Amino acid sequence: MRIPGPEEIRALHEKHAPTAEAFTSVHRHCELVWSVAEQLLAAPRLAHLDAELVRAGCLLHDIGVYRLYDDAGQLDHANYIRHGLLGQELLESEGLPATLCRFCSHHTGVGVTRQDVVSQNLPVPPADYLAETAEERLVMYADKFHSKSHPGRFLSPEAYAAHVRRFGEQKVTAFRALRDEFGDPDLARLTPQAELPPVTG
Repeated sequence: MRIPGPEEIRALHEKHAPTAEAFTSVHRHCELVWSVAEQLLAAPRLAHLDAELVRAGCLLHDIGVYRLYDDAGQLDHANYIRHGLLGQELLESEGLPATLCRFCSHHTGVGVTRQDVVSQNLPVPPADYLAETAEERLVMYADKFHSKSHPGRFLSPEAYAAHVRRFGEQKVTAFRALRDEFGDPDLARLTPQAELPPVTG
């Protein structure tokens, strides 16, 4: 499988971003998620992961957000949960392999289950949208430490755990399992890239 590099992925972002502001928000977020994952990949216990694949997954995972902007440049927050499937469709239309397309549709939260879709009446087809491979889990996990709603800031593990608790203790448990698998990133070391101190609670 040929994995696109950062410049090719940047060109895809530029092609599909409806505005310069959207490009800056989404592409920068994807780069920061990769900075988290890259740091975690330095641990010897994660040496078996495909770093090139993780990098592509990080840089592509949110590309579907572009399809939620209207003609006025406003983001459709009510349907934000759809950005993963929209990203998968976008990458499929570009001819990318399913392995890469899955990073879009399988990174939301700490995994969206069919039961989540039905019980919360989410605007996506009922299915399990769960990270299955270690590379998918790492992209999903690294994504939790930076939010586009906190521009320029990382989120500490404690801040994300507090955020996800509103969706049930099972989500907190799932996040804890990811922390056990991949470890906590050193956000203080990453902060200069994001300009401001992390949100801690």
